[in-house]
Amino acid sequence: MTSQLPGGARRAVPGLTACRLCAGETLGGADARPGGQLERLRDIAASGDARLTVVDCLDACERGDILVARPTPAVRAEQPPIWFERLAGDELTFALHRWLRAGGPGVAPLPGPLSPHVIHAQDPLPADEVPPAATASTRA
Repeated sequence: MTSQLPGGARRAVPGLTACRLCAGETLGGADARPGGQLERLRDIAASGDARLTVVDCLDACERGDILVARPTPAVRAEQPPIWFERLAGDELTFALHRWLRAGGPGVAPLPGPLSPHVIHAQDPLPADEVPPAATASTRA
């Protein structure tokens, strides 16, 4: 992943993958930003600090505002992508942008405000988000 520098030079930048369908859903109608969360993420890409890929689904719909930060090629072998949930709004997106500008996964330490939003495949859903059918089947 590269970004254009003045004079045509290119620099490697982290990647960011966002779900077009759930971007901003945890903000709901309270998001006054024109274009909402997806526009915030597009601004990060427009700055040249990350390359944005927007997809229709990241297969974690029950979590909301799913983002995946992908490391630069130089550290990709040592650093897996970092998945986030409920990462939306001006403050969190600003923290995300600063981290990506500093190099992102495997290059810069994860900022404190982003840590509670990191998810792993084995992480259970919060009890208030487990679909009723799943709850019923676990009791049987």
